[in-house]
Amino acid sequence: MNPAKRREIFARLQAADPAPTTELHYASPFQLLIAVVLSAQATDKSVNLATRHFFPQHGTAQGLLDLGLERLTDYIKTIGLYRTKARNVIRTCQILVEQYQGEVPHDRAALEALPGVGRKTANVVLNTAFGEPTIAVDTHIFRVANRTGLAPGKNVLEVERKLEKFVPPEYRLNAHHWLILHGRYICIARKPKCPQCGINDLCEYRHKTPA
Repeated sequence: MNPAKRREIFARLQAADPAPTTELHYASPFQLLIAVVLSAQATDKSVNLATRHFFPQHGTAQGLLDLGLERLTDYIKTIGLYRTKARNVIRTCQILVEQYQGEVPHDRAALEALPGVGRKTANVVLNTAFGEPTIAVDTHIFRVANRTGLAPGKNVLEVERKLEKFVPPEYRLNAHHWLILHGRYICIARKPKCPQCGINDLCEYRHKTPA
């Protein structure tokens, strides 16, 4: 795919959604961090349904420590891998309180050192909470990047590196959100909605869904 076509793809995505953002509900960088940790192998909707019951009263690192592991586990039991996630969240809160005065560090290495926080989660926090032009590659973005020919790669890190290289600088801050939403609602896994796709004519997918 040539640079002009990539630029046009993002120009159209921007025109359709000028201010994209995450669908996770949060009111602070800390709440975003916790929501992203909980969203691994789970839907944003399921995470929002759970966090709305404890974020308002316990939406800080100290607040979740005061809530405790048992009660937190009960709140998030509708989310996949909830026991492991609950333990990771409590351990993360302990580290934030002890080392960062309860605040989320604006540093990749520090973020990735937190329990349950990998590269993708760190990228989301750096992008959405701190405004860095990072690109977090999840299953949706991995699929869209490969299917369209935008940034094909064999693994998520390869796709991330290619997107960092190929996405025009003026679109990089929001690229993650545009691609994830496109993959979530249009370029879906089993049967992409090609007739409804605003970048259909630019996409290099060979097996497009007919109208």
